[in-house]
Parts: sequence; C-alpha cells; structure tokens
Amino acid sequence: MNFGVIGYGYWGPNIVRNLVGLEGSHVLAIAEINPMARARAQKAYPGIKVTESAAEIIKSPEIDAIAVISPVWTHYDLAKASLQNGKHVFVEKPFTSTTGQAEELINLAAQKNLKIMVDHTFLFTGAVRRIAKLIEEGTLGNLYYYDSTRVNLGLFQHDINVLWDLAPHDLSIMDYLLKTSPEAIVATGEGHLNGHEDVAYMTLYFPDRVIAHINVNWLSPVKVRTTLIGGEKRMLVWNDLEADEKVKIYDKGVQITSREGMYELLVSYRSGDMWSPQLEQIEALRQEMHYFVECVESGKEPFNDGKAGLRVVRMLEAASESLKKRGVLVEL
Repeated sequence: MNFGVIGYGYWGPNIVRNLVGLEGSHVLAIAEINPMARARAQKAYPGIKVTESAAEIIKSPEIDAIAVISPVWTHYDLAKASLQNGKHVFVEKPFTSTTGQAEELINLAAQKNLKIMVDHTFLFTGAVRRIAKLIEEGTLGNLYYYDSTRVNLGLFQHDINVLWDLAPHDLSIMDYLLKTSPEAIVATGEGHLNGHEDVAYMTLYFPDRVIAHINVNWLSPVKVRTTLIGGEKRMLVWNDLEADEKVKIYDKGVQITSREGMYELLVSYRSGDMWSPQLEQIEALRQEMHYFVECVESGKEPFNDGKAGLRVVRMLEAASESLKKRGVLVEL
C-alpha cells in the first residue's frame, strides 16, 4: 500500500517512521510547506520524494492513501481532495474543525467506498486496551465517573485552544471506553497569553448518571497524565507517566444502607487489595498504522473511523459553545 504524507512538523516524522518500518506499506512522497522541515525529511529519507505541493501527492495515481498530519484548519480541504482523488485517508486528531465538515467527509468516503481513520493513538495503547477489557468484563461494575487530568507547560498552538489540542485524546478514549455519547456538556476556561484558552475544564453528563470531567492546561509547572475511573465494584487509576504499573485497580468502594424506621443512612466503606495488571508492551502508533492498512485491505470499518472522529468534534463544538458563554449547559 503506497502512502503520501502531508505534513512533516511535530507529529509527521513519527507517522513516516512507522509507515516506513511497516511491512506492506511504502511511503512514496512527503509534502511539507516549511523548507527547514522539508530539508529534515529529505535528509532522513533520501529515497522518498519530498515536495512543497500537497496537490502533487493527492493527484498522484501511484498513491493509495494519504496521511494528513497538518493543522486542524487544513484537514477538511486536504481530506476532501484526497477522497475525491480516490485515496483512503488517515487524519490527525481532531478530525475536522466543524461537525458539518466531518459529516461531509464521511458521506464522501461512503460514496467512493474509501476508508477514513482518525488518529486516536491512545486507543491502541496496552493501557486503554486493558481498561476496555476490564470494563467489558464488569470488573469495575456499573460506572460512576471518569476523571482525567492532562496538563503540562506548552506546547502552545497558534490556531486552536487547549481544548481542541489536548482534549481529543481524552474524549476519544472516553468515547471508546463508555460506548455512549454525552447528553450535555459544560466547559469553562481562560486565555492568558495568545488569545486562545490555555486552561480549560469540561464536564460531561452521560446517561445512567455517569459523569466525566476533563482538565487540560498548557500552563502547568508539571506534566500530569492521570485518569480515574470509578465504578460500583472497583476503582481504577491510570497514570500514563508511570514506567511500570501504569494501571492500578483498587478494590475499594462505598455501600449505603438504611434500616427500617431509621432516618439516617448507614455508610460502610470497603477497602480491599490493589493490583496492577500486566499490559502489552507495544508502540501504539505502529499498531494503529498496521490496523489502518489491514482495514483498507480487508474492507473492514475501523473503530476509530470518521464517525468516531465526528463524535469527538461534536463534543468539542459543544464545549466551545459553553466556553464562550462562561459555562452554560449545552445539550447534545
């Protein structure tokens, strides 16, 4: 399967490296408008054509699929042109800038029998795969909450705020794990440096009284990547920065009972063992690119397809609307 890659900035080199090392895939061309990045690409891969023109790659009859690894505001035009030219499309997160754009691309891909995959890399990590299995097996019981903190100092984006930059990771993971969409969203935040919000908080209300909270921040003095998932039976902590024991399950909980004739509730706490399951040691992005090639070759619809990307964009749009109105509840 012959690939063209558009964008060789921050994430592009990782995409190219994985595609080059993947059996059954060949990178024929890289498009990049920045001359310094083009020079880096040509030095790293002297056998691959490097060009300034994305259109040249999109129109090439030799290329089967395009990886769009460029700023979000360019995704729609590049992905649309790629689909119109008969190419399968792999798009960096977030999928598009609006739900309307996402829906149009999904419909176009369906008309042309082409695949769209959105780069939700964390879904391919050993941690998320294991957490999904634990939830599916009922280890945590009925879920109560999902709480995620993703903060660090930088990298500041000039075209999107911190929600659109960092929250797609958490929203795509949450969408994959909970298997349901939120009913309403509240978002608050503030911008301090470049006109875009650099600190933001999202609260998402799901059916069955499940609540989620996401904290994203470009101004934190420390890097934190921690997710808490609370269930009726057990609770889980995922610290992605841990070298070992990234996921820990706590056999802890609360039980509330009331005796007949008594007004007060009786609260009892359960505190059992903690254990850390063994996780697959895999490079998530390599797994993801392999899965994309597999889906194209087999005709299978990827679980991180355009519709998954659309669900994330829909949540981001609702959050942006709430953010503008300083935390007004937006129903989906």
